[in-house]
Formats: sequence, C-alpha cells, structure tokens
Amino acid sequence: MALRCFVDSILYVNAQWFGNSSPTCRTVLPFPPSEDTAMLKTHLRLMAALVCAAQIVAATAHDTKPTANIDSNRTAADRAQKILDTTAQWTNLFNGTDLNGWTGDTNGYVVENGVLVCKKGGQNLVTKKQYSDFALHFEFKLEESGNNGIGIRVPKEGHPASDGLEIQILDHHGSLYEVDAQMANGKKQKLNWLKPWQYHGSIYGIYPAKLGYLKPVGEWNTETIVAIEDHIMVILNGAVIVDAFLDDLTPLAAASHKGMHNKTGHIILAGHSDRVEFRQLKIADYSVSPTQATSTNDNLPPAGFETLFNGKDLTDWKGLAHKNAVARRELEGAALAEAQAAADAKMQSHWSVIDGILTYDGTGDSLCTKQDFGDFELYVDWKIPPGADSGLYLRGTPQVQIWDPWDMRLKKDQAAPTTGEEWVALYTNGRNLGSGGLWNNKHWRNAPTVLADKKPGEWNTFLIRMVGEKVSIWLNDILVVDRVKLENYWDKTGMLPIPRADQIELQHHGSELFFKNLYIRELPF
Repeated sequence: MALRCFVDSILYVNAQWFGNSSPTCRTVLPFPPSEDTAMLKTHLRLMAALVCAAQIVAATAHDTKPTANIDSNRTAADRAQKILDTTAQWTNLFNGTDLNGWTGDTNGYVVENGVLVCKKGGQNLVTKKQYSDFALHFEFKLEESGNNGIGIRVPKEGHPASDGLEIQILDHHGSLYEVDAQMANGKKQKLNWLKPWQYHGSIYGIYPAKLGYLKPVGEWNTETIVAIEDHIMVILNGAVIVDAFLDDLTPLAAASHKGMHNKTGHIILAGHSDRVEFRQLKIADYSVSPTQATSTNDNLPPAGFETLFNGKDLTDWKGLAHKNAVARRELEGAALAEAQAAADAKMQSHWSVIDGILTYDGTGDSLCTKQDFGDFELYVDWKIPPGADSGLYLRGTPQVQIWDPWDMRLKKDQAAPTTGEEWVALYTNGRNLGSGGLWNNKHWRNAPTVLADKKPGEWNTFLIRMVGEKVSIWLNDILVVDRVKLENYWDKTGMLPIPRADQIELQHHGSELFFKNLYIRELPF
C-alpha cells in the first residue's frame, strides 16, 4: 500500500509537469514543485520510470493470496470466528421477505427469492434502529464493476462515507477501475487507478484493506464487520482484511474525518446505482453490559457470559509459573512443565473454595486463568479485610488496583496526622483515591476518577471492559476508569504495547482475599 501511494505521488508530479496522463495519477502531493528546471525534469522522469516498473510488479502481485503454509489472515479470522460462535447472539436485520426494519430508498431495493437486491439506480437503504458496538454478518454478490458499501455509525440523514464510516463493497477488478497499459516491451499490463482506501473492505478514506480474498464476480462472498469502540475488523471469506484501531489512525484521504469517532448510528446499504445482492444479514450486540450481572444465583453466569470460577474448585485456574511475565512467556518444554507443576502445588496450598467463595490465605502467590484472553468484559465480585492490597492483572499485566482506601498505613508507634500536610504526606501511595485505577501506568492516568469502594468486609463489584489496549472500569455501578490505556509494565523502554492476549491474574500482595461471580464475555478480536 505504501509503495502504491509513493508511485501515485511520483506519477502525479510527472503528469502535472510533463503532460503525461495515467489512471493512477490521483494522489495530491502535500507540496508543490519548486522550479521547472531541465535537471529536475530529467531526474523526475528517471524516477517515474523506476517506480512505474515497481508499480507493474505490485499490480501483478497485489491480489495474490499468501503462498506460505500458514496464512496469518486466516488464522486471525479463525480466532475471531471462534469467539463469535461462542458469544454472538444474532438477530436478523433482513427477514428474507420484505423491508421491515428499513427506511430510505425502499423503492431502490427489492426482495427476490429471499435475497435483498439493490436495483440499478438504487441508493441508500437505512436501518430504522441505531447500533453502537456490534458484529454484522452478511453475504453479498457483485456484478462486474459493482459498487455499494456498508455504512456504520451513520447519523440520521448523514452520508455514509463522511458522516459515518463506510466499509467498501466493490468489484475493484472491474473494467471501470482497471485499464490495460501498453508496456515498452509491447506487452499489456493491467493497472488500477483506485487508491488503497477504495478497494473492497477498506474503511473508505481512512484505512486500506488487505487484498486477495474477494471472490470472482457472480459468486457469493461472506463478510463480517466487527465494530467495538474504536476497533474495526473486517473478515472476508475466512480472512481478516482489516484490523484497525481508529484512535490510532490518521485518515488517508484527508486531514480529518468527521464521522470517524462516532459512538453510534444507523447501518446503511450505500447503493451506488449498481445491482448488488445481499442475504443472511444479521447483527450481534456487543455494547457495554449492565454494570451488575443479571444472574439470580452466585457463580451462575448471565446470558452471553461464561464463568471463570465454578464455585466448587480451582478448575480452569493455575499457579503463577514465573513472577516476571516476560520470563514466563519464554518458558517452554520441560522447563515450563516443571515451573507450572511447582506453581500449581503452591496454588493448591493457599487458594481454596469455601462456601462458594474463592478464598486466599495471603501467603502464597497470584492465581492465574489457564486460558489467555484478549478483548473482553469481566465481572468480578471481591471483598478484602481492613488494610488489604491486591489487584487484577489483565493480559498478564499489572494492574486494576484493589486496596483499602481507609487504611492510614501508620508506621509502628507513629501518631495519627493532625495537620493537612501530614495527611497529604501519609497518602502518597494513592490508596486514599480508591480502587479500580490502573496504578502502574506512568503516562496515562493511573487513578480512579472517584472513590467508589465499599468498606472493608463488604462485597464490591467490578465490570471491566478491555478493547485493544484501552480499559474501562465500573466499580459498584460507578465509572471510575474511562477507556484508559493499560501500559506495558514489563517493557522498561516504554515502546512496546501489552500482548494481544494473555492470562488474567488475581494478585497476591500478602493479604487475605475473597472472590466470587467471576464471569467473562470475550469480544471478537
């Protein structure tokens, strides 16, 4: 993609200065030419010839599927699909009979044998409902050069590509977009004038899709669009072609994109007057769950969630094989087996289940899930005695803080503070701010926005939502952390992000601890 943008830029200069025309000359340079000198013309012609050759190579290869035995794009899709199969609660967007639930250009679409068809001349078909975080699944079939799009988070009467986000639906190999170019050796080569962010599956104007997975014209394609917070993922025919976080992107087509950070909006079939067929349109809701689990009994997960703790024993849990996560991840073979066996024995000595409560005696080590988790929502009920200290490691990374805000932590024979200055000095460890903060952060906020703890000896409830590197936390129904990045504690350079998936840990910090109602809903990633 970067090569194609570079080629476009050079050919644009060549066309503007020397009058040469090319279907690829569509990129506007951020700078004008300085002087029209003969030497500069010569250099640019030579450069244009070189990059033109590079473009021919790129054009030949850009739609070739990976030849390695393992296609990482398909592996990523398998992981996401496994999560969808477990957690998605699908609702039909199209009933196969009529346009119930839709508005907009209802005359431009028709139902034919259970298939929703955008007719010639068809424009925008809009859902009556609005959606925020979701997975949208559908099948589509294109005609030659067929063009449509899926608008998401589009405001009422908004334009899909600018007021919301548009995921391209396009036969990018069609004759409207590819032309035959005569090469110097007499051979013909197809060149495509589309910009990278215009190909099928791309987030229009913002982010380009990977190529090589679109089926030929006339065949049915299967696609899933995942939009959860700023994470946008597009899966086409069993391969991930887009995996992007909008907060980290600068739009490719312009300096800004006003619909890029919408939280909710309509879904639109963005017709471009071409015949495009759709079927099996369905949607699964991944918006934020209630701050309290809707379970009627302890350790019984609500719909869409799975239990991490069964209320009976330590099934699905393991001991901490190494205190340093980097060293732990490097363990393998016999060394890993030996370290894990020792950690599990230690776990069994200090963690137990008493009356349906996961109980820790304070003298062992952290408790870890056997399974790794990436993006998720997690309910946790926890209780601590006075003066206790603990936390939750997410993806093996510290931590969501748990401690006693009312513990003054007086040293032996130290008198209670009597002045404001003494109180401030006493609370330099931050516990007076409350639980829930990402306490090990050094650059992003590390404290909760408000103290929401219940007194020691009472049960507290976390709802923790993690998408990418961002974490949101509700403590006892109050939002105390709002999409804050969890920094990689283990990377002392400050350059590396946290792992995409790893274990969840209940932290040992020398205190007795009590947990129950640990429920998790994985979010597709």
